[in-house]
Amino acid sequence: MQFIDVKNVVFGYGIEDENESPKIVLKDLSLSVKKGEFVALLGHNGSGKSTLAKMFNGILQPEEGKVTVCGFETSNDDDLLEIRKRVGLVLQNPDNQLVASIVEEDVAFGPENLGIEPKEIRRRVDEALKAVDMYEYRGHAPHKLSGGQKQRVAIAGIIAMQPECIVLDEPTAMLDPQGRREVMDTIVKLNKEKNITIILITHYMDEAALADRLVVLDGGKILTQGTPREVFSQAELLRSHSLDVPQSTELAHKLKSAGVKIDGTPLNVLECVEKIDKVLRIERI
Repeated sequence: MQFIDVKNVVFGYGIEDENESPKIVLKDLSLSVKKGEFVALLGHNGSGKSTLAKMFNGILQPEEGKVTVCGFETSNDDDLLEIRKRVGLVLQNPDNQLVASIVEEDVAFGPENLGIEPKEIRRRVDEALKAVDMYEYRGHAPHKLSGGQKQRVAIAGIIAMQPECIVLDEPTAMLDPQGRREVMDTIVKLNKEKNITIILITHYMDEAALADRLVVLDGGKILTQGTPREVFSQAELLRSHSLDVPQSTELAHKLKSAGVKIDGTPLNVLECVEKIDKVLRIERI
């Protein structure tokens, strides 16, 4: 089932100088996301990732083509409420998303604006905080939390609105390694245990490796897409477009280039160690 469908979308940002043409960011782009899928969007700065993310819940409208969510079209104003109930957006700076002085009040903000009754809000807030392992901090002040904890509270605020999809635009960009791990663990848990569709924009290739599918953008178009193993096996193509691969994949690629017969494309340290160990055992024989 296609949850989000992007068809032949064109979008450009206008330039004030009427003598100049608008900057076209998305160029005849088509993409579908299935219900329950975990998709990572990759691309260098200016490739169109964040612009596309804002199309998914109608913040931006295509100039040509169309975007539909569960059959609702984002260009139809009457459909926007239904779309935004289904698709939540989390940005990279959690401080810009926290609006209350108490954690549980912040998580309740979204459901309150949807007109949900108080008893149901209480249930949703508790459930959302438990889903991101922040329930014990429900009475804390958000500004006293770590970066990773703040971002998990921001995600809880989206969960409390019960969306079917969460779009995350570089949610770990401003976090330390521990905060990154906390947020990514939460994202994977929501996808696997609650079947929430995840669309993740990231510059961290180790985060992208956790997704079901990678979509690589370049110049407003899809450069390549596939499973993490399929995409990261194209190391030369990615590097030629200013993108990296996970460190474990890079090490394996260099060893292959040096003549070491490593099988496949490792995506993490454990896989890389196992493949190198296999080569060493074969050589000993």
